[in-house]
Amino acid sequence: MSYTREYLQKGREIIDIVEAQESMIQQVAQLFAESILKGRMVHLFGSGHSRIMVEEMWPRYGSFPGFNPIVELSLSFHNLVVGSNGQRQAMFLENVPGFAQRILRNFDIAKEDTALIISSSGCNVVPIEMAEELQKRKVSVVALVSSKHLEGSTSKRADGKKLTDFSDFILDTGAPLGDAMIYVDGMETPVAPGSTLGGVLLINTVKAEVANILQQNGKTPKVLSSGKIIGDARAAELFEAAYDEHAHNMAKLYQNVGPHNA
Repeated sequence: MSYTREYLQKGREIIDIVEAQESMIQQVAQLFAESILKGRMVHLFGSGHSRIMVEEMWPRYGSFPGFNPIVELSLSFHNLVVGSNGQRQAMFLENVPGFAQRILRNFDIAKEDTALIISSSGCNVVPIEMAEELQKRKVSVVALVSSKHLEGSTSKRADGKKLTDFSDFILDTGAPLGDAMIYVDGMETPVAPGSTLGGVLLINTVKAEVANILQQNGKTPKVLSSGKIIGDARAAELFEAAYDEHAHNMAKLYQNVGPHNA
């Protein structure tokens, strides 16, 4: 079997793992939709390459307002690799205690909010503390992890707790321990990770279910859409309307920021 076919086969296995979570996907979608219907937001957070899942949810084509993408460049800007703003610093910072609390200090979090925290290992300090801090604010937290990788990894927290210890719901990408899925002959280490594949499947199944719930409850989502489907004028109208709705939602997260939210 070629390595291409082997990866695709493992990808099909990941699809099966995601499909087996349909009930959980629908529960998570209901949770998120309830926040949006209440005029609140779903907070999204991921450090490192987990940022990919944040941006997959919103904003991009086929997505809609209701989500607050919390992306810290110091934790997720990988382009320079070395030197200033390099990968070593980012990997160090994602295990600095107290950083999550400082990030959340910028927002007026309400118990009607919900959150999706993405971390393949579930063992880095900042994502764990992000979930912990949100739960302290009575926010329901969904963890998106790679269960096998999480189970085989050691938490960077002093108390050994992992992201799933501060989560109300858990979604599993289906990726293996170590993430990479393909062993090339003669190589000690595997290549070609799988967590992004599983993560994208989970993000978009949840997204579709949320859209359906919103539609069924009279709140048609303002979807960022291609002009090739609905015409350029309507697409431009939807983009503006979606961005405006996002701005209005974000304004609610800033208007009461203060010591009570520290």
